[in-house]
Amino acid sequence: MTISKTIETPQSPRISVAPMMDWTTKDYRFFARLFNPNVILYTEMVTTGAILFGDAKRHLDFNQQEQPIILQLGGSNPKDLALCSKMAQDWGYDEVNLNVGCPSDRVQNNKIGACLMAEPDLVAECIAEMRNAVDIPVTVKHRIGIDDMQSYEEMLHFVDTVTKTGCSNFIVHARIALLKGLSPKENRDVPPLRYEDVYRLKRERPELLIELNGGVKTFAETQAHLQHVDGVMIGREAYHNPYLLAELGQLWQLDMPDRFEIIEQMLPYIAQRMAQGAPLSIITRHILGLFQNLPGARKWRQALSGGNAKTFADLESAIQQIKDAMQRTEDEAREYQASH
Repeated sequence: MTISKTIETPQSPRISVAPMMDWTTKDYRFFARLFNPNVILYTEMVTTGAILFGDAKRHLDFNQQEQPIILQLGGSNPKDLALCSKMAQDWGYDEVNLNVGCPSDRVQNNKIGACLMAEPDLVAECIAEMRNAVDIPVTVKHRIGIDDMQSYEEMLHFVDTVTKTGCSNFIVHARIALLKGLSPKENRDVPPLRYEDVYRLKRERPELLIELNGGVKTFAETQAHLQHVDGVMIGREAYHNPYLLAELGQLWQLDMPDRFEIIEQMLPYIAQRMAQGAPLSIITRHILGLFQNLPGARKWRQALSGGNAKTFADLESAIQQIKDAMQRTEDEAREYQASH
């Protein structure tokens, strides 16, 4: 059995931003990369059908600055997955990941996502075909269980079955998915997190590269999980509070960038995208969380959301407004200290 390689980088541990539909677009990924050069970025899940029968360029194109970047595929036809994996390699992706975790009704009806946990042999066949088609790593993102398959032992059987193909990297969402009882949104919150199942998987299969996903919101929580697993994948928090990615730079002794330096680096990119015909709101929706928990953050969000910012000048005005708000707060703090 040949064990698959992983992204060859000096930036161990593996910290990544989860693939999130409508969120981890190329605009968000360009923005996210400015916070941390070492975090691994994922595309949104892209179905094999969208690539093979749709606009492949639209789904596969990315900026070189986004690397290291992984394409997440949705599908269950081994030949189609192999073909799309080869396209991903040719396009320049660093890895390909198979989605075995999405709980939405739409993907279930197409035999995509978490429902595939009930068919480990099919997943193994898919992974084997994908690995045979490419030289880049092929990985699996899955749940700890679904519906009537909720025990640790059943998850272990799933992993062991897929491992026989040579796949050695598993990203494990530490919640079960109740496909017949909960909505996709509820499946992100309602089933309790069972981190110990993921820790146990790493203990019992130490030769595998195990990454944990689900509910991680802080640098401290990330550090704690890394005592038990090889990597941590962060989802919604990395979107709503992207400066967390900068804080995670401490794992590699990186200096934390200034938020205003980040937005200044975004401006040429935004100007370029607008020149290509992209509405400003398509891009600014991804940067609303830049000043999360800081003075002026609410006005920043208001200025850029709901179509309020239509021109580049509107964006520059919003930047100046939050600079002014933060300066006022600093001035008030100094005055308070001087009077006490």
